[in-house]
Amino acid sequence: MASLTLAQASTILDVALKTGREAKFQPLTVAVLDAGGHLVAFKREDKSGILRFDIAFGKAWGALGMGFGSRELAERAGKNPLFFGVLATVSQGRLVPVPGGVLIRNAGGDVIGAVGISGDTADNDEACALAGIEAAGLKADPGGTKA
Repeated sequence: MASLTLAQASTILDVALKTGREAKFQPLTVAVLDAGGHLVAFKREDKSGILRFDIAFGKAWGALGMGFGSRELAERAGKNPLFFGVLATVSQGRLVPVPGGVLIRNAGGDVIGAVGISGDTADNDEACALAGIEAAGLKADPGGTKA
């Protein structure tokens, strides 16, 4: 199974940020993780709040930890808050069940990482993640009903 490369992660970051700038979104923070949940690349735009890294990382990490995008996590959290309270505890607060955390799959469909973005609305964060993953020639898997 191929791994997520630094070049792919850099493309995801740069295109996600460019997409946000072109759409005049609020300043974004982007974290790209490998399949093991390790940070591969990260950027925080000027004037993006200092908590945004933790949120972006938590969106990506939660997607990897549960095996589906954070849009699906958000939908499930609304239906089962007790379980997600337990998940928050066992993950030591690292899981953020809000859209903007998208699994990255290779051509064979294997999960090779995830991207998490925070800074604008959850839908806009997710749109930037999808653009970045597509530009890197990979498959995006946001989970849930929105593709």
